[in-house]
Amino acid sequence: MADPRPERRPGELGARELARWTWRQLTSMRTALILLLVLALAAVPGSIIPQSGVDALEVSRWKDQHPSLTPIYERLSLFSVYDSAWFSAIYILLMISLVGCIIPRTFVYLRNIRAQPPAAPRNLLRLPDHASYTSPQEVDEVLAQARVVLRSRGYRLRDADPDGPGGPGADSLSAERGYLREVGNLIFHLSVIFVLVGFAIGSLLGYQGGVIILQGTTFANTSASYDDFDPGSLFGTDDFDPFLMTVDGFDIEWLTEGSAAGTARKFNARLTYQETVEAPEETYDLRVNHPLTIGNTGIFLIGHGYAPVLTVRDGEGNVAASGPTVFLPQDPTFLSFGVVKAPSAQPAQIGLDGLFYPTFALIDGDPVTVWPDALEPLVSMQVYTGNLGLDDGGAQSVYALDTERADQVLKADGTPFRLDLRLGETQTLPDGLGTVSFDGVEPWVRLQISQTPGKLIALGGVVLALIGLLGSLFIRPRRIWVRARQDGDVTKVEVAALDRSGGGDVGEVLASVVAELRGAKDAESTSQSGTRTHTHNPQPRRNDD
Repeated sequence: MADPRPERRPGELGARELARWTWRQLTSMRTALILLLVLALAAVPGSIIPQSGVDALEVSRWKDQHPSLTPIYERLSLFSVYDSAWFSAIYILLMISLVGCIIPRTFVYLRNIRAQPPAAPRNLLRLPDHASYTSPQEVDEVLAQARVVLRSRGYRLRDADPDGPGGPGADSLSAERGYLREVGNLIFHLSVIFVLVGFAIGSLLGYQGGVIILQGTTFANTSASYDDFDPGSLFGTDDFDPFLMTVDGFDIEWLTEGSAAGTARKFNARLTYQETVEAPEETYDLRVNHPLTIGNTGIFLIGHGYAPVLTVRDGEGNVAASGPTVFLPQDPTFLSFGVVKAPSAQPAQIGLDGLFYPTFALIDGDPVTVWPDALEPLVSMQVYTGNLGLDDGGAQSVYALDTERADQVLKADGTPFRLDLRLGETQTLPDGLGTVSFDGVEPWVRLQISQTPGKLIALGGVVLALIGLLGSLFIRPRRIWVRARQDGDVTKVEVAALDRSGGGDVGEVLASVVAELRGAKDAESTSQSGTRTHTHNPQPRRNDD
C-alpha cells in the first residue's frame, strides 16, 4: 500500500519544524547580540535628529531648513524615533531573544551546579598540566590530606566511584571550583532585560516635557503649562505631582580668560516651590547636574537665554504689546532670534522679527555680538503690518511670524525699514504706525521636567551588568584530580589540573597545590624532590573522562 503522505523535498521543513527552527534562530546568543547592536544603531537618529517629544520648536526649525528631507524623515518617523513602529519591533524582538536565550541556559546551569565534579580521567599524566611524586603515607592518608587542602581553596569535592571511570577502588579524588562564572554570564544577560524593562516602564508610565520660564514667573505642573510634552501611553493627568514653582533669579559666572573665555563656568537658577498649593514654600538652587526632585518628578536645568522687554505703541498711542519676549539663542555667543506680535494695534496689526545682540559691536561693517553676557544689548528687527494670521483661529507658534498676507514696512526710499534699538531707546515707525521701545532685558531658563518610574530598575540592571561582567572576567572554572596508588613500599601520587576557560595560570596553581600536599614551602622544592610538572604541551587539551 502506497504511503498517503506527500513526498517532501530534501531540506524542506514542515510548519512545526519551521516554527522550531525560527525560534532557535531568534533565541540564539548570536541573534541577541545582533539585535542589541541594531538597537544601539537605531537609537543614533534619536540623538542626532531633533525629536518632537523633546523639542518641538527645534523640529519645526529643522523642517524649515530642510524642506526636501522633511517628507522622507516624517515617513520614516525619524522625528519620533522611540515611538516608531520599527524601533518598537527591534525592542520587542530583543526582549524575546534575551528571554528565550537566558531561560534555557538557566535550567542547564542549575542542572550543572547540582552535578558532581566529573570522575578522574583514566590517565592523569596525559593532561597538559600534571605532576607526580611519591609519598611514604598510605593512600587513605594522602587522599584525606588532599580533601583538606582542596576544601581550604574553595573546591567542591567528589570521591571516585569504584565502578566508574575512576578505576577500581576509591583511589582518586575529583575537585572543581568556579561555578559562579556561568552565573556572571547569566547575570550580565539578565541585566540587559532589566535595563530594557526599566526603559519600557519609563516610556509607558512616565513623561518628559520642556518649558521656558521667565525670571519672576510661576509655573504650575499641568500639561497645558509645557512648551513640549511627551507623555507615556499609560500616563494620565492624575499622575502629575501638583507643585508650583517660581524662578526668582538666574545667575551666570562667565570665564573671562584663556581659550574658554566667553563660556559659562556655572549656572544657578534660584527657585521657590511648593509641593502642593497648601504646602509651605521652599527654596532650591537649581544647577546643571543638580536636579530638583519633587515627589516623583525630576526638574533639570538644560538651557538659558534672554528676553528683551519691548513696548509697542500703535498709531493712536495705545500700548499694543509690552513685556519680555523670549528670544532663542542661535550660536554660543547667544545671538538670538525672536518675534513680537501686536494683534490689537491700530490702524493695523504690527509684527516684528529679528535678532538680539547681547554685546553688540560692528566689525568690518558687520554687526556681531562679541560677548555672551548682556553688556551692550541691541535689538535689530524688521517690521511688518497687516494681516498676521492671528485672527484665523488656528494655532501659531510664538517663535514664528506669518508674513504671507502682511506687508513689510519700507522707508521713504523703498528699502526695508529696520529697527536698531539700544537699551532705553525708542524709535518711531513710518506711516504713523506707532513706536517701539527697548526697555530692558530679562533672563529665562529652559527646564526639562520628567517622571521616569523605571529608572531604578534600569540602574539596577546596569549594576547587575557590572557585577556579571566582573564575575565572568575574574572567576576561572578549574578542575583538579588527585590519584594515589600503592607502589611497593611507597604511594605514588598523580595530580592534574584543567582550566576550563583557557589561558589561566594552571601551572602555578598545580605547583602550589602539590607543594601544599607534600608539605613543601614552594613549588621549586617540590620539583627538586622528583615532581614532574608540564605546563606547555603542543597536544590539545582533553579530558579522558
